[in-house]
Amino acid sequence: MKKPAGPLREGWTTGTCAAAASKSAYHALLTGEFLDPVQVRLPKGQTPSFTLECKEAGENWRSAGIKKDAGDDPDVTHQAVIISRVTPGTSGAGVIFRAGDGVGIVTKPGLPIPPGEPAINPVPRLMIEEAMADIALKHGEALDVVVEISVPGGVELAGKTWNPRLGIMGGLSILGTTGIVRPFSCSAWIASIHRGIDVARAVGLAHVVGSTGSTSESTVQGLYDLPESAYLDMGDFAGGVLKYLRKNPVPRLTLAGGIGKMTKLAQGALDLHSGRSQVDFGQLAQLAERLGADPAPVRNANTALEVLEILGPGMAEEVAAAARQTALEAIAGAPVDIETIVIDRKGAVLAQTGFR
Repeated sequence: MKKPAGPLREGWTTGTCAAAASKSAYHALLTGEFLDPVQVRLPKGQTPSFTLECKEAGENWRSAGIKKDAGDDPDVTHQAVIISRVTPGTSGAGVIFRAGDGVGIVTKPGLPIPPGEPAINPVPRLMIEEAMADIALKHGEALDVVVEISVPGGVELAGKTWNPRLGIMGGLSILGTTGIVRPFSCSAWIASIHRGIDVARAVGLAHVVGSTGSTSESTVQGLYDLPESAYLDMGDFAGGVLKYLRKNPVPRLTLAGGIGKMTKLAQGALDLHSGRSQVDFGQLAQLAERLGADPAPVRNANTALEVLEILGPGMAEEVAAAARQTALEAIAGAPVDIETIVIDRKGAVLAQTGFR
């Protein structure tokens, strides 16, 4: 999705919506009246209000739903309804979380929530508890409740996220650290890369793969017999992989991508997005001279692919080697052996450094 022009509108995380829905449902459980609108306090002190999308009452339970507004961010959960069903719990048990329809269960170690628990992250859990604690205190009640979060359609939406690869099965995660969605922020993607590395380490994998796209990933899958959790959704964020591995090493890393993005990595860029880094054709002209080719057409080329057509396989080999050197410098001596693979648009390997 292309970033819109002009100022961008912020939105709300699934965790914020879950907290607001839980507060309204709990208030209705105690008083018979839903809070609508309902106000919640975010981790940094903001106090937004939300109108209910739905509400329902049954014997000894209440539920409320908030439609998520992700602002101008291309968030897969934009317009999803986050529903909280609150029922009385066991005395002294505190708040117990359950995964309803469309919310996943953690099945692998390495995530902030242990296996077997609903995929409701720590900050959203705290936000939900604090939102209901205000109501409990006001009415002199102990906060012993069961909170079940559901997202209709969440199973289908989760297929568009990293959840299956991270071992979160059966639906979405309830996420958020600030409560606010920053439009077109890289933080969510990079956080998912980090969680992927955490899971790989926790299950004892010795080899992970960062690919710039689906074609390069499919090629690597044909080269190595690795489990799904070994594959990190790197995209443009080579730096997000390398900097995290510097402090959280895995013995072997394969970096794979097309000639354009791998050329940028070879030239020292760690963010490979076209809006944040560009191929340096002056450097490629110098490479042409080293390879004994005429530098002029290279200097005037429009893309790295065009340069590849001019220089041939030698360019891909040079790019792979230089990209590996950039990656090694980024991990700053951490015990990670790295190989790089340059792949064409049809998935053929143009160059592969191998491990040392």
